[in-house]
Amino acid sequence: MASEMQESRFRRICVFCGSSQGKKTSYQDAAIELGNELVSRNIDLVYGGGSIGLMGLVSQAVHDGGRHVIGVIPKTLMPRELTGETVGEVKAVAGMHQRKAEMAKHSDAFIALPGGYGTLEELLEVITWAQLGIHDKPVGLLNVDGYYNSLLSFIDNSVEEGFVSPSARQIIVSAPTAKELVKKLEEYVPCHERVASQLSWDIEQLGYSHQTYDISR
Repeated sequence: MASEMQESRFRRICVFCGSSQGKKTSYQDAAIELGNELVSRNIDLVYGGGSIGLMGLVSQAVHDGGRHVIGVIPKTLMPRELTGETVGEVKAVAGMHQRKAEMAKHSDAFIALPGGYGTLEELLEVITWAQLGIHDKPVGLLNVDGYYNSLLSFIDNSVEEGFVSPSARQIIVSAPTAKELVKKLEEYVPCHERVASQLSWDIEQLGYSHQTYDISR
């Protein structure tokens, strides 16, 4: 359909997801559907590298669809027995902190598929960066079969208890399907108050390296 090939506001989307496939085939199907949705909108992929778990499925779908894939992977995880073969372009970085900064720098939006500790950690960091005004890039949860319902309930409770502002709650965009989620991200308009006025994030402040990364648009 012509409408599916319309020009996206995004050139590249960063996808966070599990290095496991999960127990339900619906998780695996969602990873492939997300990859196909990016292809249909002419969007390239930035991800954590490797070919295992959902990471492998989404990257292979985007690669097979002819779009560019950038896998950002720490040198310590480079051995193939740890992560498998990375498709597309590989960017080797020093460690996990630099990996996140590099992924953010190259992306126009973020999507989290189901995953574990690592996925949650990456997701919550880019949400926090948005809250601080370090970037205004949309952040989406692909809430497959309600996987993230309990996380969203927890965050809603944080709003109720006064730890997250209602406007900061609006940073998180969620939908059950890839098509619906990307559409929502395309329409996203930031409405939260900025805490920081400086859009350039100096990784040196966090002791990561002597480089400055600007992850703002």
